[in-house]
Amino acid sequence: MSLPRGELEVVGESEKLAKKTTTGTSIVGRSLWSIAWRRLRKDKVAMAAGVVIVLLVLIAMLADPLTALYGQTLKHHNLPPNALTDGATNLPIGAFGGITSTHWLGITPVLGQDILVLLTYGARTSLVISGLATALSLVLGVVLGLVAGYYRGWRDTVISRTMDVLLSFPTLLFSLSLIAVVSIVDNSAEARYAIIIFVLGFFGWPYIGRIVRGQVLSLREKEFVDAARSLGAGNAWIMAKEIMPNLLGPILVYTTLTIPNYMLGEAGLSYLGVGIQPPTPSWGQMLSDAGNYFQVDPMYLVLPGLAIFISVLAFNLFGDGLRDALDPKSTG
Repeated sequence: MSLPRGELEVVGESEKLAKKTTTGTSIVGRSLWSIAWRRLRKDKVAMAAGVVIVLLVLIAMLADPLTALYGQTLKHHNLPPNALTDGATNLPIGAFGGITSTHWLGITPVLGQDILVLLTYGARTSLVISGLATALSLVLGVVLGLVAGYYRGWRDTVISRTMDVLLSFPTLLFSLSLIAVVSIVDNSAEARYAIIIFVLGFFGWPYIGRIVRGQVLSLREKEFVDAARSLGAGNAWIMAKEIMPNLLGPILVYTTLTIPNYMLGEAGLSYLGVGIQPPTPSWGQMLSDAGNYFQVDPMYLVLPGLAIFISVLAFNLFGDGLRDALDPKSTG
């Protein structure tokens, strides 16, 4: 039986497509994540920043074996009281004071701790606090922003007004007061960790909450949400299966840009003397202590500052690259 000319043309095109498929020349669809990864790999600055972040995380995770391999610990060397004023040249104080085979960056004034060891454990302190505070912000901000944007009404009003109050709250003054009060009851390192994480995370969630709420307000009006609702899907299912996957991109970008902010927040609190206290190492606490010996040992001040600068810059550059890679309007 002969086919009409139009149908013959369709069959012919189908055979050509089938041949292209068998020869491997057909166009293969890519997911959003594969496209984003391809764009991110082209961004050399973002990839270099990602390598720095990975190294920083590995140093924080492997602080114990690395320092054991290095041959130094957090112990004090108990320098003589007049070591700085007697002009002793046999003490490797700071990088300018003399780099030795046992102390690659020298030791701190007075306490005599190895600076490289302090920097290594300080990376762990900074990443643990900033990471957990970011996680707390994400949980509160995503859940409350999702509820506010999806349900609207009185829920949106209550959550939005709460965000406004927290955003206008004097966070630094409250942090100083709260940490000072808690330290009277419990001055352990664990208590200070917990209170700093709570303060940074609790007062930081309105920022991601506003982002999520704005995205949800737009997504809830899309056709795929109406289609899911018409098929009998409940609100919880729609939020978890339809809306949340479309929020992963903004959430990832927010995470990479928030961690460095919390690193600076922890360093600032420790620098002011209300954050992490000795003997727990902290980059901010090192800066605070080094300020008293700048003229004698300038590198003791420069090194922790440089560590904070490199870490924050790496997260920010990687976050910018990730934001561009996830942008659907990007042509890269």
